[in-house]
Amino acid sequence: MSVTLIPVKPLAPFGNVYSRIMDLRNALYDRGIFKSYSLGVRTISIGNLTTGGTGKTPLVALVAQILAKKGEKVCVLTRGYGRANSKGRVLVSDGERVLADAATGGDEPVELAEKLLGKAVVVADVDRVGAAKWAKEKFEVTMFLLDDGFQHRRVRRDLDIVCVDATQGLNGMLPAGRLRERAENLQRADVVVITRADLVESIEHLRSQISNYAPSASVFSAENAISNITPLEEYHSKSDTKPNRDLDQAWAKLRGEGQPDDPDNERRVLAFCALGNPENFFLLLVGKFDEMEEFDLSVVKAFPDHHSYNQHDIDDLQKQARELRIDAFVTTAKDAVKLRDLKFEIPCYVVEIVPRIDDEAGFHEIIISS
Repeated sequence: MSVTLIPVKPLAPFGNVYSRIMDLRNALYDRGIFKSYSLGVRTISIGNLTTGGTGKTPLVALVAQILAKKGEKVCVLTRGYGRANSKGRVLVSDGERVLADAATGGDEPVELAEKLLGKAVVVADVDRVGAAKWAKEKFEVTMFLLDDGFQHRRVRRDLDIVCVDATQGLNGMLPAGRLRERAENLQRADVVVITRADLVESIEHLRSQISNYAPSASVFSAENAISNITPLEEYHSKSDTKPNRDLDQAWAKLRGEGQPDDPDNERRVLAFCALGNPENFFLLLVGKFDEMEEFDLSVVKAFPDHHSYNQHDIDDLQKQARELRIDAFVTTAKDAVKLRDLKFEIPCYVVEIVPRIDDEAGFHEIIISS
């Protein structure tokens, strides 16, 4: 039995068909044939032009934190990809407690709920108009955030923020490329954030493209930064019992308490994740580890996006780790929410990531005044 691999170019005609379908859908919304609904309070959408990970989730968390600090009662509305009942409504967090696990609420909604305890309600529902009405009545919401909302035109928004991954750029339409709709549709965006700008040599060409497509949009760039490194068991503990460890202490914890502070005594690390764009997580670690000269990123393992881990997955990782004399695992917060009930014999650490905006004050002003 032979298997024939289909090259990318023959898929291009399907991209043209997909593009026309999306153009028709957008035209129906633009002309009012398809109706958009107000959620009754200010609404900000944070979305993508492409499939796969663009660093959107940390940006959603950042915007929610900005608004909560201003005194808004924030609710994040998300579809919740990968959850067991994709059509049901799940209250992932009431703002004070995380009420769902990743299987029920979806990995990214639970990740957001963990990040935003005390700052935002999180609701997973395909029907975001219905979910908003329910949440507004139940929690007296004053601000909605649409997670992955750029294509969700059924909801009106006061501000449209679009993430463009610097490492991916604006390539072809699905299925040959990764664009969900034509790059020209960036003209709907009010704000464009070029994410992972630190992982490419230059963003000037991309910035120029974006300005051509969306001349009235405010364009920012963002770098991913590691904000914390937490042992998995501590990450899963209640937020009020987590130790208040600064980042230097966190790195020391990963290096191993009692280990000599010696560059020649590198800690061998295996990184794993189930992200839409796992290479960017690995590149972030490589850059940081090279800078510190205390860690050796020996092996990386990428699972499919939204992968639901089981004990067999972890046992396989640990078997490989023992053979390679690995000292520790590292993974992401999105992955950590799916590892709660799994057993690790080799220490596992959760790397938490935040975006660093180039013009932080300007970005904050747009969010607050939208």
